[in-house]
Amino acid sequence: MLEFQKPFPIHRDSAGALQNGVSRRDFLCTALAAPVLLSALRTAEAAGEVITFKSPNSELQIDLFTTSSQLRYRITRAGRSIVELSSLAFLLDGMDLCRDSTINKIERYRVCIAQSFEMGGKRGKRITEKYATRGVHSSAVDSCMGARISIRHPASNTDCVLEVRAFNDGIGFRFIAGGEGRRIPDEASTFKIPAGSTVWFHDFEGHYEGIHHKKEIAAVKDGEWAAPPLTAKLPGRAGYVAITEAALMNYAGMGLRADGQGGFTTVLGHALPVSHPFDLRYEKDEAKRLSQPAAIDGPITTPWRVIMFGQHLNTLVNCDIISNLSLPPDKTMFPQGLSTDWIKPGRAVWRYLDGGENTFEGIKEFSRLAGQLGFEYNVVEGIWQRWTEAQVRELVDYSNQQNVKLWFWKHSRTLRTPQAREEFFSLLERLGVVGAKIDFFDHEAKEIIDLYQALLRSSAEHKIMVEFHGANKPTGESRTWPNEMSREAIRGLEYRSMSLRSVHNTTLPFTRFLAGHADYTPVHFGERRRETSWAHQIASAIVFTSPLMIYGAHPQHILENPAAELIKTIPSVWDETIVLPQSEIGELAGFARRSGHVWFVGIMNGLKGISIRVPVGFLGSGKYKAMLVRDQMDEPAGVKIEHQSLSHRDNLIIKMRAGGGFVARFTK
Repeated sequence: MLEFQKPFPIHRDSAGALQNGVSRRDFLCTALAAPVLLSALRTAEAAGEVITFKSPNSELQIDLFTTSSQLRYRITRAGRSIVELSSLAFLLDGMDLCRDSTINKIERYRVCIAQSFEMGGKRGKRITEKYATRGVHSSAVDSCMGARISIRHPASNTDCVLEVRAFNDGIGFRFIAGGEGRRIPDEASTFKIPAGSTVWFHDFEGHYEGIHHKKEIAAVKDGEWAAPPLTAKLPGRAGYVAITEAALMNYAGMGLRADGQGGFTTVLGHALPVSHPFDLRYEKDEAKRLSQPAAIDGPITTPWRVIMFGQHLNTLVNCDIISNLSLPPDKTMFPQGLSTDWIKPGRAVWRYLDGGENTFEGIKEFSRLAGQLGFEYNVVEGIWQRWTEAQVRELVDYSNQQNVKLWFWKHSRTLRTPQAREEFFSLLERLGVVGAKIDFFDHEAKEIIDLYQALLRSSAEHKIMVEFHGANKPTGESRTWPNEMSREAIRGLEYRSMSLRSVHNTTLPFTRFLAGHADYTPVHFGERRRETSWAHQIASAIVFTSPLMIYGAHPQHILENPAAELIKTIPSVWDETIVLPQSEIGELAGFARRSGHVWFVGIMNGLKGISIRVPVGFLGSGKYKAMLVRDQMDEPAGVKIEHQSLSHRDNLIIKMRAGGGFVARFTK
């Protein structure tokens, strides 16, 4: 017998859990509520062997298996496995609540932010409300089927909730444990990749600044570490999956450890291997201290464990599941959300990778050149701490005259207390510095995750934008805290001696960037670019996503480049992104991206020279002026510039050298 509760209202609490109340953002038109919101009282016996939850289009499905001693799940699409039968494991004080447990209740709901109506005997159109997002595209829709599964663990007399959400492009699940007192959570859920899959991942040696290695799943050995997101290409053209997490707060970050049988097990931050950057910057005692599992007072809500899915790379890149699973911004701090007036994406110069005087006058010169480029920002490293307040004000005033604002670097170790954060961010606000680049976290223990949240809150209180370096992967923080403009967590151009950069660059858009924005510091015309061409380097500013796009090249070198006119116009955020079908992970990354009425194409090629045909059907009607930047085939340190008139019916024939690239801009 079904036990019906009020179909609505429902809302999330501060941890994102669903509770009785009203929230238009989460739910539901009246017409849809009654048939979708069910609260069914079930025991494990009544539920049978499998409980099924489907996506809104019914194509993606997660099955929960309840009859064995361990709670297990499987994810399929059109009858084919995306994640094979895998175990769920959520522990409190060492007791696995998913083992020898029973299902007490299943509450199904729908998140659709939609409305349908009937008027005068005619059905009205379904209206979908979109929310603003930033980076890959400018708006997103949160639509999924969800369920809250109440679990009872008789041996410990403990209850918890497994919450599942099925989107058309992925699955998310998390655990919620109510109650009081101080408890230690842990997890050991697994993700079993289908046999025949190819995977890309890197280990934790460089924290999140590694090189993604391509492996057949059968070749992944027991004990190998993987830093999310882990990307897999499924066999038989079944599509792609990526495993990561969302809404990480008040909890340790997640890593993955291979079991040698196609599975990867969730491991929390305290138990991950200590990275070389952390070992380099912090004492052994600090690593030992952070290796202890963290206790949490009161209710516990884990981050969402996310399985992204795309039939094609375009779907995967455009997946909004991480943002959808993250809390919207607090309107008291961000009254216009992403459009709050002091939050402004933009491009920046940076004196670090490509020469320039590291002096007060040298930094002023970078602001002057940023103004010539039309760039919005100048990122200043730690040298600012040697200057008097009068000098800083002089630099701020001079930069403002060039229409350039400043970001200042700071070591995270100096910002561990509320007083230190207040002093730093109030200083920046008083001086007119708009952003902070905060560095050297290098760990995912709960204490460090808490520090990110404290920094985001404190900076927002003073209307300061932030970017994090030496950081872990993003998990949707930029939705909840729109003042986070970028974070590193990537092996970028700072790594001078890296080999096979073209393979790395053509892998990143389909691995690391799936988690969110990344500060790679792209575009370099010197030897640091390794085997890549100038056209490849320029294309990276289009393909890589970072609302704060910090260029690696000396601004004078950009101004002197034959493609300077085009580079000046590349935006840092996009309204629309289309992944070109010729793209292959580690071989070619090609994006068509729109900003307003202007389209850009950026293509980065891998190790083999290639010729491709690209239809430009993404263009609107009418004629477009096209500026094309091609490889100079006999010289990687050069480009060929062409100007054409094209329409959406035309094709581009593009020939690229090994490590080469192509760039185009289309304007009406």
